[in-house]
Amino acid sequence: MTVLVTGGAGYIGSHTVLALADRGEDVIVLDNLSTGFASVIPDGVTFVEGNVSDRELLDRVMGDHDLDAVIHFAGSIVVPDSVADPLGYYHNNTVNSRELIAACIAHRVPRFIFSSTAAVYGTPQIVPVREDSPLEPISPYGASKLMTEWMLRDTALAHDFEYVALRYFNVAGADPKGRAGQSTARATHLIKVALEAVTGARDHVQVFGNDYDTPDGTGIRDYIHVSDLAAAHLAALDHMRCGNKGGPFNCGYGHGASVLEVLETVQRVSGRTIDVRHAPRRAGDPAELVSDATRLRTQLDWQPKLDDLAVIVEHALRWEERLRQSPPV
Repeated sequence: MTVLVTGGAGYIGSHTVLALADRGEDVIVLDNLSTGFASVIPDGVTFVEGNVSDRELLDRVMGDHDLDAVIHFAGSIVVPDSVADPLGYYHNNTVNSRELIAACIAHRVPRFIFSSTAAVYGTPQIVPVREDSPLEPISPYGASKLMTEWMLRDTALAHDFEYVALRYFNVAGADPKGRAGQSTARATHLIKVALEAVTGARDHVQVFGNDYDTPDGTGIRDYIHVSDLAAAHLAALDHMRCGNKGGPFNCGYGHGASVLEVLETVQRVSGRTIDVRHAPRRAGDPAELVSDATRLRTQLDWQPKLDDLAVIVEHALRWEERLRQSPPV
């Protein structure tokens, strides 16, 4: 049986492909390389360059291979861009996902793992956030992901089809073996931005808001190592292969770090100083966003191995330094 990974040349997708290949799975990567890099796809993995919106291509790939599951990462992920271009995000994230789901039904692909987001919760009133918390996205990005979750839910009710939607919190880090990492241009994630500052790619880091109701006044987020997140995808696949029901699962560690704590950790691990500049709050940023990942741990039997902010930063720093010397292609 074969697993098709869309967006498998991107950040989280490439780490999941590595985890699948490491345990001997037969993997096909479909990626248009708009933000991904073919060089991170490991030997032995079939690569198809193309778009999820190309139904003829999907029919050919699914017709030529006996697919056990699809893991869907391909999409757009920058929240401010989604506000500026909502129709583009609804097309790339929602319309294209609909095309992929339809192809799965046509070719009787029984399992689907979806790369979702904590942005489906919007600004939660209660933290930690549970899967049954109100779903009130405040950006087209979050709404586009939630719409895809709804399509998957309704499709699973109507067909012999099961899905898991993994709602990511803040993903960071890099493959411990140095095979992949966050390479996308115009990064907005704090740890990536901070590491660009200590490696010379930018001259300062802005902190948006220092007057939140938190211990040091800055926002708190739940950071999860990308390799632990990749392991969650394998756990979801195994869960469904055993005939179990899917649904949504939060992906985080269940505890957070503030912006200033992250910047202190980056400076300590790197041994370098960051020029930190304070700026006003950004609209829609909650004071605290931390997961309740109990369902992930208990129902999918997922146990993190890299739950340490300093380790996350160390792995990401090694990759960032490598990028400065030899950018991926």
